[in-house]
Amino acid sequence: MAVTFEPLSERHLSSVWHIEKLAHTHPWAKKSIYDLGNRFQCHHVMLLDGQVVGYFYAQNVVGEVSLLNIAVSPEYQGQRLGFQLAEFFCAYCQSQQAESIWLEVRESNYRAIKLYHKLGFSDVDTRPHYYPVAGGREDAVIMSYYLAD
Repeated sequence: MAVTFEPLSERHLSSVWHIEKLAHTHPWAKKSIYDLGNRFQCHHVMLLDGQVVGYFYAQNVVGEVSLLNIAVSPEYQGQRLGFQLAEFFCAYCQSQQAESIWLEVRESNYRAIKLYHKLGFSDVDTRPHYYPVAGGREDAVIMSYYLAD
């Protein structure tokens, strides 16, 4: 099975939207998924034998990259594809001469936090009551990774 990555384009959007609804308890609005008009965007898809199985949405503003959304299709989770996607994301940021990467992750998403730590991210702070959950809200862990000194 061949894993490849390419910039997200209109032809990927229906697959990304399908994964978004399956992978997140509170998915982005369809309008947000389909909005490819931001000049700072650096969104990519992960393909497995040509099929979209994951993606990330990110912005690079003057060397500071914000990871906005990342997901792997639930049917492909547990196969290290999430790690490959996140690793590609970091390498891509480095190739674009980014200085730092920032992200927020649900405090209950232990697997993602562990993955980000493994890639070199550090906890910076928390954003109280950031994410919606059934019956309330949950904190976000703010994480960063510095690529350049």
